[in-house]
Amino acid sequence: MSLMDKLIGATVPFVPKPLVRRIAASYIAGETLEEQVLAIRELNSKGFMVATSILGEDVTERAESFEAVQQYEEALGAIASQNLNSNIHVKLTHLGLNLGKEFCYNNVKRLLETANSYGNFVRIDMEDSPTTDDTFHIFFRLNAEFENVGCVVQACLRRTANDVQKLTAAKANVRICKGIYIEPREIAYLGRGRIRENYAVLLEQLLTAGCYVGIATHDKWLVGEAFRIAGILKLDASQYEFQMLHGVDPELRKSIVGTGHRLRVAVPFGPMWYPYSIRRLRKNPRIARYVLQALLTR
Repeated sequence: MSLMDKLIGATVPFVPKPLVRRIAASYIAGETLEEQVLAIRELNSKGFMVATSILGEDVTERAESFEAVQQYEEALGAIASQNLNSNIHVKLTHLGLNLGKEFCYNNVKRLLETANSYGNFVRIDMEDSPTTDDTFHIFFRLNAEFENVGCVVQACLRRTANDVQKLTAAKANVRICKGIYIEPREIAYLGRGRIRENYAVLLEQLLTAGCYVGIATHDKWLVGEAFRIAGILKLDASQYEFQMLHGVDPELRKSIVGTGHRLRVAVPFGPMWYPYSIRRLRKNPRIARYVLQALLTR
């Protein structure tokens, strides 16, 4: 991270809360499950699938993780009872990874059992590099027991090529993304072109192996590469899906769906929107820079 990025990141906690709320409103459904249900229904009506998540990470008390599990179970129940097209995705540090792997594993297992009873699916998100080994450990353990679980790989990490080999052998359900966390050069590719290239190579490997892949990107070049690879492999649209964040490039997502591909919109919600937004802004200096510019031009 450059000195300028560090300086900008350091200013984020001083950004007025109303300004952060305005920015967050474009990519967060709201604070309540009722608001999330409305967002899902609206996106479904436009032909999009949804991925629901509850804001939170790095919890320090078991009670916080138990509360998160309960909230996810309520969300799964609402999705089922209202016949909505949405799965859920979870961060392991929200479900207690920092409080013990076994504790976290049991929490995710409980969610998988609940999701399975509703015929739904749980994706385990990937967080920053210190959690990668533990995340894969829990995923592979659960993947041996459940069919309704998926994971995530980040194209920016040098290790991901080896991880993909293990995932293809297991025919895992995988989301591939570039990765938003700031990682050191020793373990990550830092150049945009190199990350793009790695993403395309990994995507082709996953699809060729018969893995169901969530192609998570807002990069038009990578969308084109995905079209090309799917065409060469003669894949049916049911064998993969595109994924984008709520509030990001709605025209691109309309274009993807308009050409016959499926797309899932990731929509988070919850009362923890402010600390979540501050952490996201500090971890992603480019977004933090936009916030600072907005503040200075008010």
